[in-house]
Amino acid sequence: MLKQLALSSAVSLAMVGGVQAADEASGTYAFDKKGNHQFVMFKISHLGYSWLYGRFNEFDGQFKYDAENPGNSSVEVSIDTESVDTNHAERDKHIRSDDFLATGEFPEATFKSKRIVMDDDGDEADIIGDLTLHGVTKEITLEAEMIGHGKDPWGGYRMGFEAETELRLADFGIDKDLGPSSKTLEMIISIEGVRQ
Repeated sequence: MLKQLALSSAVSLAMVGGVQAADEASGTYAFDKKGNHQFVMFKISHLGYSWLYGRFNEFDGQFKYDAENPGNSSVEVSIDTESVDTNHAERDKHIRSDDFLATGEFPEATFKSKRIVMDDDGDEADIIGDLTLHGVTKEITLEAEMIGHGKDPWGGYRMGFEAETELRLADFGIDKDLGPSSKTLEMIISIEGVRQ
């Protein structure tokens, strides 16, 4: 399941237009790793009784935003699958094993957008792209929303997005049976980029 996060993890991010972006917002943005203003999180049902939450602590990427034509924007993300963190060391070890992410063989998950489809109001967008996780590449859709953009206190320019998607573990070759309520994984990606 973690794999999926990674990819989508996707990572991520989209070039949605939740707020009408001015021409000055166009450009290439690097993920704000230094400020740690980014999260790739996931949740999956535990036996249908509760939710198990987790995240990937190490990932990086960038996005390009075209204010005049947001559909021409793009995003690329890479995730260190070994960095999966569910706040439980033994569980994380199991998730890294061949039962799930097989991080020894597949240490990285990636997402690369192929196209972005804006909604009629220009408030949200579907980011369609290829997620490679557990050695499997599959097209997924991230439902994304722009949170905001503008100048920061340090003389830079920032833009933030949030996106979510649902992944089927079996689609990425993760066949471990966790029960009927745990066949899918929900991912939430929150990114803040700094224009380069």
